[in-house]
This record gives sequence, structure tokens and C-alpha cells, in this order.
Amino acid sequence: MFQNVGIPGLIIILIITLIIFGPSKLPEIGRAVGNTLKEFKNSTKDLVPSAEQEEKKPKNM
Repeated sequence: MFQNVGIPGLIIILIITLIIFGPSKLPEIGRAVGNTLKEFKNSTKDLVPSAEQEEKKPKNM
């Protein structure tokens, strides 16, 4: 989805974000996005080992 967004696209998004929210809200928004991504990453780490453990279990035929 975001594969085609380059540096100019990111700059435009940043400028639009500055216009909409203002410079005082940007640190709060950045922190919220960072915390969300960190939580998502931790959640996916918890899921991946359980899937690998299921693959290692012997299958009864």
C-alpha cells in the first residue's frame, strides 16, 4: 500500500499534518503512533512463537 510513497510524498504528508494539527500537537501524535506500533510489534511476537510451536508438534495420522 505504501510502497510507492517516496521522500517527496512523506514531505507532503508532513506538511499537511503540520497544517491540520499544528506544531504543538506533533510530538503527542508521534508518541501515540510509536506506542501503537510498539504494542503491535509485541503482540505479533507473541503470536509467532505459538505458531512455530504448533508446526513442531507431531501430527497424528
